Amino acid sequence: MKKAIQDCYPVEYAHCYGCGRENTMGHQLKSFQMEGFTEARFTPGMQYSGGVPGHVYGGMIASLLDCHGTASAAAFAISHTGGSIEDEGNPPRFVTASLRVDFKRPTPQGVELYLRGDLLAVDGRKVRMALSLEAGEEVCATGEMLAIALAR
Repeated sequence: MKKAIQDCYPVEYAHCYGCGRENTMGHQLKSFQMEGFTEARFTPGMQYSGGVPGHVYGGMIASLLDCHGTASAAAFAISHTGGSIEDEGNPPRFVTASLRVDFKRPTPQGVELYLRGDLLAVDGRKVRMALSLEAGEEVCATGEMLAIALAR
């Protein structure tokens, strides 16, 4: 079984509310590097209701894309140099420089959401990727992220 990208982070970078394994109050999103893309699955609790009953609020969608995107950036950066996130002893930690989210349709509650990341470019410490979020077979949101590696 593959190791989640977030589970490869050193403990001092494992406290994020959205994806940190050390944050017991957080969502603990788990992203995985696949062959040429990344993916994550998450089912938001009913407390994340939006203004339309039965649907997830937009901030949760942006948060999921943000956490999945920064994890994806770490995996993409390492694989770009021929390495593997699972084999990297101290993977780079990325932060969001910009995140554009396009909401395509309301995201239903009570279903598993599927997130995907596709690499667009790596330029030094910068990684640009396309992101998407689906519920069932429906694309609910797409986006683009520019993530930058923290200086080591």
